[in-house]
Amino acid sequence: MSTKKLAVAVFGILVIIVVALAAAAQGNQAGAALYKKDCAMCHGPDGTGSSPMGKKLGVRDLKSPEVQKQTDAQLTEVIAKGKAKMPAYGEKLKPAEIKDLVAYIHELKK
Repeated sequence: MSTKKLAVAVFGILVIIVVALAAAAQGNQAGAALYKKDCAMCHGPDGTGSSPMGKKLGVRDLKSPEVQKQTDAQLTEVIAKGKAKMPAYGEKLKPAEIKDLVAYIHELKK
């Protein structure tokens, strides 16, 4: 392979990586915004459940190993259908928004 073709191939790979990272960052921002709007009141701004409402309801610490080990499908189901005192958000949020929230929850790891 010539040097020029190699340079073009490397450049193409770099462009793909930059685009993928930008898309991931945008998804994270979307998830963070949704979390702040719909979840932080109970789960707290940091996900620990230490808000007044979270303490009153006994919500789970989203940073805990018990929550973090849950699969995307499990977290999606809890968000969409609700569980215990947590209301269902499946009618309020689009599937892509729930996916962004799930990704954001996994970012809250300790």
